[in-house]
Amino acid sequence: MPVPVPELGSFNYVPETKEDLDWADLVTLDFSKYGTPEGKRELANELVEAVRKHGFFYVKNFNISQERVNRQFSIGKQFYEIPLEEKLKYVPEGLDNGAFNGYVPAGRRILDAASGLRDRVEIYNIPKFNGDFKHEHPAIIQQNLPEIEEFARSLHSEVLDPLHVLLAIALELPEDYFTNIHKYDVKSEDHLRYMKYSKYTPEENKKIGKLWVQGHSDLGSWTLLFRQPVAALQIKNNTTGEWKWVKPQDGTLTVNACDALSFLTAGYVKSTIHRVVSPPKDQEHVDRLGLLYFSRPHNDVKLATVQSPVLQREGYTQNEFEKSGNPVPTMEEWTFAKQKWQRTKNVIRGDPKFETAQILPGWQEKVYA
Repeated sequence: MPVPVPELGSFNYVPETKEDLDWADLVTLDFSKYGTPEGKRELANELVEAVRKHGFFYVKNFNISQERVNRQFSIGKQFYEIPLEEKLKYVPEGLDNGAFNGYVPAGRRILDAASGLRDRVEIYNIPKFNGDFKHEHPAIIQQNLPEIEEFARSLHSEVLDPLHVLLAIALELPEDYFTNIHKYDVKSEDHLRYMKYSKYTPEENKKIGKLWVQGHSDLGSWTLLFRQPVAALQIKNNTTGEWKWVKPQDGTLTVNACDALSFLTAGYVKSTIHRVVSPPKDQEHVDRLGLLYFSRPHNDVKLATVQSPVLQREGYTQNEFEKSGNPVPTMEEWTFAKQKWQRTKNVIRGDPKFETAQILPGWQEKVYA
């Protein structure tokens, strides 16, 4: 039952693009099937296809109303309307060393050396409400905190827990295997994110090759992305290497599998490469507001390959750390090594020292065009 909430006003979505884009053909998991053993098995099979072939997929009928989602977009919109000097009060101490909860301002990356154009991506991350993290926020966030907490917890119970059960079924593990290392009340670096991509002019877009965020993978278990109509997300096909647009689908979440699950399954689950590009011409004039949730295993989980009958039969028995003989990191070690790399300030796009840096023994980063 939703908590009593203050008035937020409405959130108005822009019209979808009318351009004929090369959309990715992604699997949709219908969680209305989840209530029976047969439905779970069917969904588990579909999930395997999704995480092996594409890494991205849709989820529908996940028991969170569009009204609740719209309110989160409204909170995000109003947060980005407050003055920059107010937002800067919430920059995390230690941002350059990988801290990420709070406000991350735009302009930390140089996208075009000749013109000096920088990124225009702003982030506000809200950690778990389990007692492990401080919650000191601007008024628009603070006054809506009970609703935000309920929303974040609902994502665990209605989306993430079922996904973890389905993955366990697919790998012939006990159904609670992955939920046991993704409990909400245990410390992990999960967070809800309001994210704003401010627009560039057509001339500026040409200078940066229409590429807002280079191809990358996410570091956790799953990323949940709520539908918004500005087309800009593209994924790299695991087989052909082609980039395909991800279409906003009504009433769905877009989900992608991430690095931690790839490590835990020795690459059986694909951590998919994705990027953010300039929207098509009929949407190029608007900013893009994102609502996301990042799921991660408990901080103390070691990212070693799980003992799954499926993985053993198919030869997925060692991840990159295990193959190289280097220490297998915990999730906490992996998170902050990658976050520190991601938060490096004043990097110029194309700098090979940054883009192929070794962030841990046995792991060299990659950036994709």
